[in-house]
This record gives sequence, structure tokens and C-alpha cells, in this order.
Amino acid sequence: MDGSRAALAAQTPIASSASSDLTTFFDVSLDMLVIRALDGTVVRASRSWQTHLGWRPDEMEGRRLLDFVHPDDLAETLASAREVETRGAGAPVRGQINRYRHKNGGYRTVEWRAHRFGDRIYGVARDVSDRVAADRALLEAKAAAEEASKAKTDFLANMSHEIRTPLNGVIGIVDSLRRTELTPEQREMVDLIQNAGVTLERLVSDILDVSKIEAGRLDFESRPFDLGEALAGIIDLSHSRAAEKGLMFEERQGPGARGVFMGDSTRIGQIVGNLLSNAVKFTSEGTVTVDWDVAGEGVGEGVLTFAVSDTGVGFDAATGATLFQRFNQADTSITRRFGGTGLGLSICRSLAELMGGSVGARSTPGQGSVFTLTLPLQRVVALEEYDGLAPPTATGPVPLIMPERSLRILLAEDHPTNQRVVQLILGSAGAEVVTVENGALAVEAAGRSRFDVILMDMQMPVMDGLSATRAIRAAERVGMRTPIIMLSANAMAEHRYEALAAGADLHVAKPVTAASLLAGIAQAVMD
Repeated sequence: MDGSRAALAAQTPIASSASSDLTTFFDVSLDMLVIRALDGTVVRASRSWQTHLGWRPDEMEGRRLLDFVHPDDLAETLASAREVETRGAGAPVRGQINRYRHKNGGYRTVEWRAHRFGDRIYGVARDVSDRVAADRALLEAKAAAEEASKAKTDFLANMSHEIRTPLNGVIGIVDSLRRTELTPEQREMVDLIQNAGVTLERLVSDILDVSKIEAGRLDFESRPFDLGEALAGIIDLSHSRAAEKGLMFEERQGPGARGVFMGDSTRIGQIVGNLLSNAVKFTSEGTVTVDWDVAGEGVGEGVLTFAVSDTGVGFDAATGATLFQRFNQADTSITRRFGGTGLGLSICRSLAELMGGSVGARSTPGQGSVFTLTLPLQRVVALEEYDGLAPPTATGPVPLIMPERSLRILLAEDHPTNQRVVQLILGSAGAEVVTVENGALAVEAAGRSRFDVILMDMQMPVMDGLSATRAIRAAERVGMRTPIIMLSANAMAEHRYEALAAGADLHVAKPVTAASLLAGIAQAVMD
């Protein structure tokens, strides 16, 4: 036995009879074992050091363990070693990960466990280079995937803006054209153009929703809303479309389906509207029936159940298993006959699940289908109290004519077609419109003259709508605030928040119609 090993036997409470067992353990261990003195000198090293790092035990023994540590890890390693040394006998195991030099000149990552026993430090190390490399590759892959997802989302948002801009012109001009004198043949052609434009706008919205769901960037609002009012327009529209196809339409509203609830009424309406639209679309004759109710009458948790049944084409069990997958429809003949992308039901299920609910379906081929929505809703006004409130007074649409004068409106819009759309809508409503081509000109115009409302496009050359809005707000005097409505082809929630944060009073997404624009202006003027 050499001097160091003899010293080990003499200085540690290991019986000489167990020395051979320790030697055997050092020889067969897969992990790298080491015993060092308090001055850092290696007293004994296992054969596994040569397996993992190329160093024979005799090449390590007598040298300082720190001689093998990567220069960048020296400070941390030394601090860890000092901590282990000063804890005394029986100190807890200490863990550390650092890099040790391989005999070939490279470095391997090693994970340590060590503790002090007497005047020796006993350590066990494991080569975790492959694990660390795999973890690093996983993090890099995750970062790359997130970056790719963000790039895709940004691309779709930009494409949505580019598509919505000309689409705004198509739908807006057609909407204005429908309010002129037309022959029956001309009106039919205008209606076809309008229907095609609305279909395209819905497709763009669906693709954008899918992108936001995938990226986890879909935002939900939580604000009080009247459930009956939120769904009345959607149900009435489906009733009208069913009547146009010669279908019967029945609505059975339960006793609890009234009241004020907390949630995102827009997203709930999107789900309900899609289920109703599909029922009408896939039913050629017979009846579409709507049953809906909310369980619970007091303030607190309630559950909305909404069921749409029809006597349409239906689907079999195999189709039902894939019905809520993206880009899926019953079969190619259904696609050719009824059109669509197959995104709607997938989005409905995702929206419902993100709000804590569910969407389901059952059907018999050739006899019809039943689609259901179940959604938790927080009732904020007890039903008894709600029913005791006086019904709101119907005031009708708010006219755009102020007492003794027309509204004077500043329009900041760089796209000529969109300029003309707004001018046609507001001109027929009796408003005076002043048009500028960018945000900088809008700031100048607002500083020179007083306007009742400013319509501001979000994306413009020279100065964008957000910057222009901030500049106008900064220049306003106390009590002279002009309502600003942001018109934007960017339909994502964050764009609406950006508009409001910049000082806009309202955000109206393109494509605008006479109804959406006039309603927005009426709201801004009333506020």
C-alpha cells in the first residue's frame, strides 16, 4: 500500500479489515469517487475517472482537485468546497454541477455530492454531460418553437390586417350601395357580393382565432352583461335565416335564462352563433329548435345549458369522433354542398373549454343533430331582484344630427377606398366629414379646429393612429376632450387595448358597416 493509502487507513475510522472492501468498491463503482484532504489534495480516486474523463487514479492522486475544474467554474467550486469543509463532521450532502477537464483537453459536466468526515472530504461525482446537453437542446428547441409560433401569429395578424383593409372597402361600398335605388336584378347581385364578403371576413376571423388559441394569446373579458340581450340578436338573426329557407324555428327559453352575469358575452355569442348557423346551414327542411336555460337563481355560480337541435343531414358515429377537429367536415360531399373550412366547431370547443365549459354533439344520419353548450356563469344580480327592476326605456337609434347642427367629424385614413366608404356612410347620415391622410395631419387639424368626433385609422404613414391619438390627448386642454374612435383592421384583443391605452374612447374593427360605424359614433357622443 502506498503512503497516501496507508495514511488514509491510519487517519480514518475505517477498519483495516474493510480496506480491501473499500478498494473493491472504488474499483467497481460506475460513479466517480474521490477522497481528498482539507487542502484540496486528492488522496484517492476511483477507476471510473479514467472511464469518464481519461485520468487514471494515480494521475489524480496527489494533485489538487481544483486543477481539473474549468476556469470559469473555479470561484463557485471553491466556495462550495469551503462550505462543505466548514460544516464539520456529519454535515449534510452538498450538491453542485460544474465542468471538469477531460484528459483530451475537452470538458465534461459533472454533478457532485460531498460531505466531510473527520479531516477528509468524501465525494461522489456523476457525468451528466449528455443530460445537460439534452436539457439545453430542449430549451433551445422550446425557444425556437415559441419564436416560430410568435412569428406565425404575427404573420397571421399582419395578413389579417392586409386582407381586412381591401375587404373593408368591398363590404363598406356594398353596404352603401344596398341603400340606394336598385333594380331587383342589381339588388340580387349586390346581395351576392355582400354575402361573399361576409363569408370571407368570417374566414379571416376564424383563422386568426385558431392562431391565437395555438399561441395561448386569446384574451377573455370579464364584465357584467345581460344574457338575454347578448343572445337575442344572434337568435333573431338565425330565426330570420331559417325563415328565408322555409324552416320552422322554435325557441324555448328556460325560467333562469334571464339576468346579469359576469363573463365574456362576445365569446359566448360567438359559440352560440356558430352552433345556430351550422344548424340552419345543414338543414334543408323541417325545424331548428333552441333550448336554453341557466341553473341557479341567486347570486353566485350558475350553469348555462344551450342546445340546438335540427332535422338536417346529421352524421354517423365515426364522423362524430372527429367533428371538433380542425378543418374537418362530415365528408367531401358535405364540403362541396355546404362549403366552409371546418374551423368553426373546433374554435367553439376551444373557447368553451378555455372558459371552463364544454361543447358536445349527438346525431342520427338523415334525422338531424343536437349540439350542446354547457358553461359556468357567475350570476351577479339575483333573479328575483333582476325581475323586479323596471324594464329599460326603448329610445331607438341615436340620430347623428345634433341640435341645430350636424356632427363635424375628422377622418384620418390613408386608404382611398376606406376613405370613400366612411364618407358615404357619414354623408348619408348628415355629418360633415373632414378627411386627412395620416396621423400628423390629424394632429394639425385637431389643433386648428374643433370636431365632435375623430375617426382614426391605426396604421398610417408618417404618423400612426396610436401616436396621433397620444399627441392629440397631450395637447388637449381641461374640459376639451374630443371623442376618438380607432378604426383598425387589426382585430386582436391586444390591439384594442393598445388603442384604449393610447387615449381612444372606442375601437371599431374593420370591415366597418353603416351599422357598426354609426353605433360606435353614437356611443362615443353619448359617453
